[in-house]
Amino acid sequence: MDARFRSGAGETPPPGTPIHRHRLATRLWHWVNAVAVIILLGSGLGISNAHPRLYWGRYGANFDPAWLQLPRFPAWITIPASYNLAISRRWHLFFALVLGFGLLAHLLWSLANRHIQRDLRVRRSDVTPAHLWADLRAHWNFRFHDPERPRAYNAFQKLSYVAILFVALPLAILTGLALSPAMDAAWPWLLDLFGGRQSARSIHFLAATGIALFTIVHLALVILAGPVNEVRSMLTGWWRVPE
Repeated sequence: MDARFRSGAGETPPPGTPIHRHRLATRLWHWVNAVAVIILLGSGLGISNAHPRLYWGRYGANFDPAWLQLPRFPAWITIPASYNLAISRRWHLFFALVLGFGLLAHLLWSLANRHIQRDLRVRRSDVTPAHLWADLRAHWNFRFHDPERPRAYNAFQKLSYVAILFVALPLAILTGLALSPAMDAAWPWLLDLFGGRQSARSIHFLAATGIALFTIVHLALVILAGPVNEVRSMLTGWWRVPE
């Protein structure tokens, strides 16, 4: 294999050229994170069914004005399928640990191997109106990869990954810790940081909604970009340059 195609440098690789695109650490974290996020969202909806109202501030109960009234989510999308708050919490808390420690390990490893600095750093040129408009037109025309830099992330990928890795996931984890009675007793300042228990609960829901929307859009783009090629690259690391 030509080293230029492994590193992403050099001339434009022809269609069908295999390129090593994802490192082992990235692939492992992707699949562990995928399982954790799906279970956390399902169990979180099960927990929401216990009291589907969101408030701001320290307190909130049935007769207090809620800023959002959530629907009762159907059994096919919750974990477990039958309403059981205790079991939903057990699933949620266990996979919250998987998500949190997995994210920490992934970020530390990505800093060590310079994946974040090399692939995810948002440069000033990435967010110019002309560049964003060009990326939007390319997506609209189902062109998801730069043929001259097939390993490079486009501006929308960088912005969405940065928002998820450094905003939505940390917010979901920190507000989840704040909502834990054990953490509340050990670190009472954590709830104060978010303005109270009900504010932390609302922020937790908004962060989870952002993660869910990112997951839906991500899956849709994988299907549009060629699911066999994209999934193979996340299993083996090798991706083929499309036509």
